[in-house]
Amino acid sequence: MNNNKEQLWSVGKWAGVLLVIFLAVVSIKEFVSIKYVGKPDQYMNTISVNGKGEAISIPDIATFSFSVTETAKTVAEAQTKATEKTSAALVAIKAGGVEEKDIKTLSYSINPDYEYTSGICTPYQCGPSKQTLKGYVVSQTIEVKVRDLSKAGALFETIGAAGVQNVNGLAVSIDEIESVKAVARAEAIADAKTKAEKIAKDLGVRLVRITSFYDQSDNGPYYDGRAMNESMSVSAVKAQVAPEIPTGEQKITSNVTITYEIR
Repeated sequence: MNNNKEQLWSVGKWAGVLLVIFLAVVSIKEFVSIKYVGKPDQYMNTISVNGKGEAISIPDIATFSFSVTETAKTVAEAQTKATEKTSAALVAIKAGGVEEKDIKTLSYSINPDYEYTSGICTPYQCGPSKQTLKGYVVSQTIEVKVRDLSKAGALFETIGAAGVQNVNGLAVSIDEIESVKAVARAEAIADAKTKAEKIAKDLGVRLVRITSFYDQSDNGPYYDGRAMNESMSVSAVKAQVAPEIPTGEQKITSNVTITYEIR
């Protein structure tokens, strides 16, 4: 019986010792980890390189908008006048080869048209001004995308002949611009990779992995050529005969920064 008690006491003693050791190890580990809270897991040797790429493409679409504004004593009358003129312009545009999907309304508004009369003034004071409703103004602006650039100038002339008051901002651009940006970006990445490999060789180290990538491209269009981008009145449009629309070239520039871990 005494032997069993001694064995149990011995086992319990060693179990207690092991528990104390375990708790001590855990405590030390937690204490050490406190120093690294909020800090990077491990310092890495890195290099950062910049890369630049360009892609040049010829614009393949032209976009412009036109506005119709009509005033009448009633909303219905103003709408009828505006609709008739807009419909005539749309018929001409579609006859020129523009598809329905490339025509969209940018804005449509109906506003009251007031006439203001100043009050009668005496040496002492002026009477209240008077506001009189004259009618209503209906305005509609439509954007048109022309995929056949050879017809863009003729469509401008057609719009003017339809009696539209304002034709605005004929500008050329690239329809699938994202694919051009991708080409420029790929060239920039290749440029950065080449520079990184050269630097690593000069330093006698090796590239391990990419730790960060930053695309700082604005991808704004740069034109090497001329494009029409101006507002024209109906009289100005009628005075021209199918104006030419030079497209030039559009250059997309991509700038990237890549950071590599080195060893």
